[in-house]
Amino acid sequence: MQELVRPYRSSDRVERQLIKAILEAEYPAGSPLPSERELANRLGVGRPIVREVIQRLERDGWLEVRKGQPAIVKDFWQHGTLNTLVNIVRNSEKITGKVITHLLELRISLTPAYVRDAVANQRPKVVALLSTLELLEDHADAFAAFDWHLQKSLASLSPNPIYVLILNSFEQVYLKMARLYFAEPARREASRRYYHDLLEAALAQEATSVEQLVRAMMAQSLEEWQNAMAGERR
Repeated sequence: MQELVRPYRSSDRVERQLIKAILEAEYPAGSPLPSERELANRLGVGRPIVREVIQRLERDGWLEVRKGQPAIVKDFWQHGTLNTLVNIVRNSEKITGKVITHLLELRISLTPAYVRDAVANQRPKVVALLSTLELLEDHADAFAAFDWHLQKSLASLSPNPIYVLILNSFEQVYLKMARLYFAEPARREASRRYYHDLLEAALAQEATSVEQLVRAMMAQSLEEWQNAMAGERR
């Protein structure tokens, strides 16, 4: 049976155009959007499509809608959702170093807990995941794909299903970030050593040691990235 492909609707195009305009400060935080009529004329669509898109953007924290008045652009960093972050990456030419830093900081909070739980509850499956290390090719795309699959699988092995829901929201963001991070050969080598250490700790059934190992590696990744960003600014 042929898979059905969702058509690219006019509302999707308009949503991306407005988000891009907000990200590029054409409509900065605190400023009003043009009227629905004006936006419809500019973007070549009907007002119902503009109205639908404005409702979506209000839901995801981009806009504040007030009856009888133009929609106001909000500070999306303060009022956005996980959907907002996905849209930031999807509609940006590149992910900024600052965004990657924030994501790496978040990873330090989440990853050690779900890896610890995975080892404590599903150790044989964790070992099986890490046993494919010898097949890992030495280039950024391969490491990004392996790391994403590993993180998603480890989160799935945790008894807490919310970890998986959070990661699902970050897939596109995570893969873009990982490709940038693993572009540096030294980072790939450090991660390969980390994967081997994680395998050994899982084999030894040391859930507490696993948590400490993961936290240390996440902190090291953040420090290396911050140092790289500082070097670029010099």
